[in-house]
Amino acid sequence: MNPNIERLKLIFVALFAVIVAGVLVWQVGWIIPQKKCEAARKWWDVDQRVCAQPVLISDITGRTIEDKAAEAEANAAIGRPAPPAAAKP
Repeated sequence: MNPNIERLKLIFVALFAVIVAGVLVWQVGWIIPQKKCEAARKWWDVDQRVCAQPVLISDITGRTIEDKAAEAEANAAIGRPAPPAAAKP
């Protein structure tokens, strides 16, 4: 067989192997952690590959959310469980 064809075949096989390895590294290093983070309802930072816990502004400032429906919606948006209902005497 022509040696040029053999050389091209090896180049294409090596290039294919490098691309497959790159896709595998991309999936394991970036995509899978991103999906796990988003499934846990957290924020994924693509640049630094960090999964961060969202924080409500009311947690930082100490101000409470007056509207109970808005508070429940905000807690649900960041994945917190609903606060227990206050016992009535």
